[in-house]
Amino acid sequence: MLLRIITTLLIFSLFVACGKNGQDMSRDISNANDGKAPSEIQVTFTQFETGGMELGSPKETFFPKHIRTSGVIDAPPANKAVISALGGGHIKELSLLIGDKVKKGQRLLTIENPEYIEIQQEFLEASEQLTFLENEFKRQKTLYDEKITSQKNYLKAESDYKRNLAMYNALDKRLRILNIDPVGVMNGQIVSSIGIYAPISGRVTKIMVTKGSYVTPTDEIMRLVNGDHVHLELEVFEKNAMDVKEGQQIEFYFPERSEHTYSGEVHLVGTQIDEVKRTTMVHGHFDKSDSLNFTVGMFVEAVIKTGESKRMSLPETAIISTDNNSYILKLIDRSEDKYRFEMVSVEVIETFKGLSAFRSTDSLNSKDEFLIKGGYGLIQN
Repeated sequence: MLLRIITTLLIFSLFVACGKNGQDMSRDISNANDGKAPSEIQVTFTQFETGGMELGSPKETFFPKHIRTSGVIDAPPANKAVISALGGGHIKELSLLIGDKVKKGQRLLTIENPEYIEIQQEFLEASEQLTFLENEFKRQKTLYDEKITSQKNYLKAESDYKRNLAMYNALDKRLRILNIDPVGVMNGQIVSSIGIYAPISGRVTKIMVTKGSYVTPTDEIMRLVNGDHVHLELEVFEKNAMDVKEGQQIEFYFPERSEHTYSGEVHLVGTQIDEVKRTTMVHGHFDKSDSLNFTVGMFVEAVIKTGESKRMSLPETAIISTDNNSYILKLIDRSEDKYRFEMVSVEVIETFKGLSAFRSTDSLNSKDEFLIKGGYGLIQN
């Protein structure tokens, strides 16, 4: 009986001791990390070296004030052309493809229509009548001046001549618009098809017809764009429009290739606000060598630099985030075998080219040193 009591007391004493040790261990862990980031961190010299850690001091850096916007690569109106039929007809020849390069004055396609023959016939008839009526007008004028004929005959001859002359000139202009040579028609060169020629040099960006289809003067046949002078067309919201000025720097990139950035500058700022979008357009230029790979219509994200401000900064790698808070590690003591760091809570205002700016705080001094690299993992969530 006595042996059983002694055994029970020993087991109970052992249980209490284990419980106490567990509480002490838990207290130690809680002191190190009780759900919040610890206020002080120690790093051995070996950890510092093997972890590739570095120290650095804050410095004042000029951070740009900027406006984020978006837009497209575009070309000036003078470098874009919509090709349409000057007269209705069927597409007889069309050999171009989207992307083909054309020169100004190059024939793009041929349209055929029997009505073109009728116009040439009317022109020839008007031309023949014009010679007769001109001679008759001159004869009647001479007779009228000599009081041989009546004023009525003279005025009728003058009216017939001028009416026919107007018809002749109108038909002549019409033929030239249709790219039919009136001189060739006078020499008997009657054609049933006309050519449509490129008004600008550039590339074919769109074709809306096929060979044999019928088109009218209101139909679009194809579009041309000259990409030699492409530019940026950016949309800026009304609240930011007054901050944008000519000559300001632009940095832009294509979302699908965000690792590549390009530079430009503001060339023109719109003077009217869109009533629906509440935006205005900003016209930007960039290095011509960059435009060689750009295509009209490409979407871009852009930043317009409108000014700059001086702020205390550290490399972005110095920031350690945990529990939705940001910290930096300030060196408070250094010995032969270890470094002691104090955790400083900071508010990051902005980051630019690898440097982060912080809201003004007494903890940031240009003479102090901070862990600027290798601190990831020192603070546990």
